[in-house]
Amino acid sequence: MAINNLREESLSEREKRNLSILETLRRFGPVTRPEISRLVGLNIVTVSNYIEEFLNKNLVFEKEFDISEGGRRPILLDINPDSGMVVGVGVNLLNIVGVLADMKGRVITRSALERKDIGVKDIVGCIIEVIARALNKAKDNQSKVRGIGIGIAGIVNKKDGSVRWPEKIGNRYDYASVYVPLKSIIEKEFGLPVAIENDATAACFGEQWMDLEPGIKNLVYMFSGVGCGIMINGQIYTGATGSAGEVSIYNPKEETPFTCQAGNPCFLKRADMDFGITEEARARIVQGAQGEDIAKRLLELSGGDARDISLKHIFQAAKENDPLSVELVDKAARQLGIKAAFLVNLLNPQAVIIGGGLEQAGDRFLSMVRSTVNDWAFEEMASSVKILYSTLGENAVSLGAASLLMRLVFSQA
Repeated sequence: MAINNLREESLSEREKRNLSILETLRRFGPVTRPEISRLVGLNIVTVSNYIEEFLNKNLVFEKEFDISEGGRRPILLDINPDSGMVVGVGVNLLNIVGVLADMKGRVITRSALERKDIGVKDIVGCIIEVIARALNKAKDNQSKVRGIGIGIAGIVNKKDGSVRWPEKIGNRYDYASVYVPLKSIIEKEFGLPVAIENDATAACFGEQWMDLEPGIKNLVYMFSGVGCGIMINGQIYTGATGSAGEVSIYNPKEETPFTCQAGNPCFLKRADMDFGITEEARARIVQGAQGEDIAKRLLELSGGDARDISLKHIFQAAKENDPLSVELVDKAARQLGIKAAFLVNLLNPQAVIIGGGLEQAGDRFLSMVRSTVNDWAFEEMASSVKILYSTLGENAVSLGAASLLMRLVFSQA
């Protein structure tokens, strides 16, 4: 199976119909042929012809009869979850997650490796390890695995599957000139087709395809503070070169909105994945020698050593009202809210999904992000947008990558 560009405009008319019918079955099944016809806007004869092919390929199966109001009872149809499996891998803020999913998107098995400050070579090794774990769980059914989807940070070259990796330089991350031929590495390792997408883009697609109500077709997925995925009219949008436009934001409460404390450093610049709060927590405790006063619970969670403080520790301590943790989490929420307001003004989405590990921050964090968006975005946009945590959580990128692979299978059925 060739890995083609999955942008809607690149699909043939037949591929679009394949995708439309099979996605309707996945999302709404079991349904009847007339219901499919109504939902996808194709006549019943056309739908029936496609369904017959899907039945022959075992992608779809017929189920029990529906209730009839008279006459012959129509046959219900659904995706056959056992027709294949896909592997999805996601590299997020806290770990590397691998899932093996069936063709209904249900997770068969999941494994995770904690993400540390490691270079690109070690990251690739970890990706190979989580894929191997997933395939091992497939056991005697490995022939059913249709391919591997990977969601990863960086700039993905869709032509050759290479990744320009955001390598750490000094105390910050930047896009160093480190090019990784990830697609060819994984395909050679496992002998399966591989699709690679940016992590935030994969997560955005996964949230909408797997979990959100069908009517939400315009959304932004904020992958912590470092990037976002964008969906417009039900289609992933990356722009001509992988970036979108710019628009200013306005807050009458601030005299100098671009240099205010909440937006420092400037919200238009790339932030650390955790907004720098882990490093700041360590520094505040060590330099200020105030651990017992302002971070007692945080130090307890980290075993008494400030060097071992993690983002999870900070989130947990903030939920338990540790003063330093609350201060830092509030600061991060405000910075994320300003970034979200920028995107709400630009794109006027129906929903902004917050993920990438930040969904573990708790209700206070989400509430402050919402209030910050209300303060900084224009009222018309802010009043209509939903600010939500990712429901897929740590699985968002891996399930999104798996969903993109499933979409490929559906379009080429």
